[in-house]
Amino acid sequence: MIKQLIRLFTVFGAASLLLSACASQQGTVSANSMSKSVKGKWTLNTVTFEGLPATARVTTVFSNIPYKCLEGSEWNLPSNAYGSFTTTSGAEGCSPYTQNIVWSTINQGGVIMLQFKELLDGVKAKNISDGYRVELSAVDNSGMIWRAPVTLEGKTAYIVYSFSRK
Repeated sequence: MIKQLIRLFTVFGAASLLLSACASQQGTVSANSMSKSVKGKWTLNTVTFEGLPATARVTTVFSNIPYKCLEGSEWNLPSNAYGSFTTTSGAEGCSPYTQNIVWSTINQGGVIMLQFKELLDGVKAKNISDGYRVELSAVDNSGMIWRAPVTLEGKTAYIVYSFSRK
């Protein structure tokens, strides 16, 4: 009888531990699950600024691309991680072009980040050390938002990229 009670408590204890472990992970978003959501074709609709003083002037982003030239760009983020973006803006100072990239998502201190490197002709991705990281603030079937932190006058502000799924 005592052996049966011990066995019963052991089974209930193990089940409780398993259920509490599953419950604590429920609702937690992983970099891998966000990566699956990010895959696809996107249009960058707007680039806006959050928390920047009115006197601040942001003219370029990423590889010195005028941010206005990125608005309307098409982003291809396939499952093999080798994607691209194509600028299409006819705004002054903008020339349409396509940039190949390699991308992924990571968990950085509890924040899911999307990172990408621009691929150069004849250079393997593993040999490129420079790249970009943005917070992957939201992604669903219709839209995605990136927030890139910038420090200005000792304060953190954000460049916000808003996408729609194609």
